[in-house]
Amino acid sequence: MGETTATIAARHPECDYLGVEVHTPGVGSLLKLIAERDLKNVRVIQQDAVEVLRDRIAPAALAGVHIFFPDPWPKKRHHKRRLVQPPFVALLVSRLKPGATVHACTDWEDYARQMLEVLAAEPTLENTASGYAARPQTRPQTKFERRGLELGHPVRDLLFRKV
Repeated sequence: MGETTATIAARHPECDYLGVEVHTPGVGSLLKLIAERDLKNVRVIQQDAVEVLRDRIAPAALAGVHIFFPDPWPKKRHHKRRLVQPPFVALLVSRLKPGATVHACTDWEDYARQMLEVLAAEPTLENTASGYAARPQTRPQTKFERRGLELGHPVRDLLFRKV
C-alpha cells in the first residue's frame, strides 16, 4: 500500500524512486502518502512490472530494485505467475547499472528458495550473502511482513549485486 516505498524515499531524498504497482488501492495509497509527506523523489506507474521494465526503462538505467513481498501465488498450479522467474530476472538485470542491487524478501519459504535459486543462477548477479541475507536494519517492516510474522512465517531477505 505504499508505506514502505514512502518511508524509504523520505529517508533518502537524494535518490529517485519509481513505484510500480497494478493494484489500484495500493497506487492510491502511495499517491496519498507522497502528497502528505511532500515527497519530491517518487513517481508511480500503475502497470505490470514486466511491461514497465521492457517498454519504459532503458538498459543500464537502474541503480537498484526492491521486490518486497511479491505475490507468492502459493498454489503449485499458480507458481508460473510468480514474478521472480528466469525471464523476468534476465530482463531486470539488463536494466541495472553495474554495481546495482536487487533486494527481495518474502515470508513464503518455498518462494524464498525459488527466488534464491533463480537469482543465483543469473550469471551477472552475485549474492552478497551466503544464502539468505540478514534483514537490513534500513528496510522498513511492511504490512505483509507483519502479517507473515504473526502467522509464524520467517522472513527471508535476498541481496544481490550486478557485476
